[in-house]
Amino acid sequence: MLNYIWFGLMAAALAVAAVRGTADAVTKGAVESAAGAVQIALGLVGIMTLWLGIMRVAEAAGLVALIGRVLRPVLRWLFPDVPADHPAAGALVLAIAANMLGLNNAATPLGIKAMESLQDLNPDKATATNAMVTFSALTTSGVQLIPATMIGVLAAAGSVNPTAIIAPSIIATAAGTVAAVIAARALERAPWGRDRSAPTAGPSAALPQQEAGR
Repeated sequence: MLNYIWFGLMAAALAVAAVRGTADAVTKGAVESAAGAVQIALGLVGIMTLWLGIMRVAEAAGLVALIGRVLRPVLRWLFPDVPADHPAAGALVLAIAANMLGLNNAATPLGIKAMESLQDLNPDKATATNAMVTFSALTTSGVQLIPATMIGVLAAAGSVNPTAIIAPSIIATAAGTVAAVIAARALERAPWGRDRSAPTAGPSAALPQQEAGR
């Protein structure tokens, strides 16, 4: 779908340029933009290598594990359906901690591992559980303590103070995370969003077990 959208935009731009007689300006602008993109990409390689190296040093120093220990009580509240002694609990902690530090290369496999562990707890493999949906929302809108990618883009583009994005990024991503958690919690309580595979507390939940034991 995105390919069709981009093709439509380019076709519309060329059509307008042909009608207004500015096709030369459009061609020149496309060539200049392509050259600028290559320069930014080459500059971004060095900046991203630097920041990812710093993050790797922080990871080796135990910063990810430290953040994981701090996040563990919060994640127990966010994922009440995940047992504390299950491998999924540890995978969730590490994945979210790596995502907060901007460790893109490390956060991706950790996130996949966490989702696979959550799938092991899922009785209905064709339907995502509330924990899986909440984890997806957190990783999509997760708090970024160090937005290494944006810092690299700004530095490659010639920004005087590329690290000025850190404070606004923390505020924006924190707001997004709060909104994502609230939305996930609200949808969990909606009639169409309840996890019917999870047992409900109370006498009605114990009745099938009693009947099975007779």
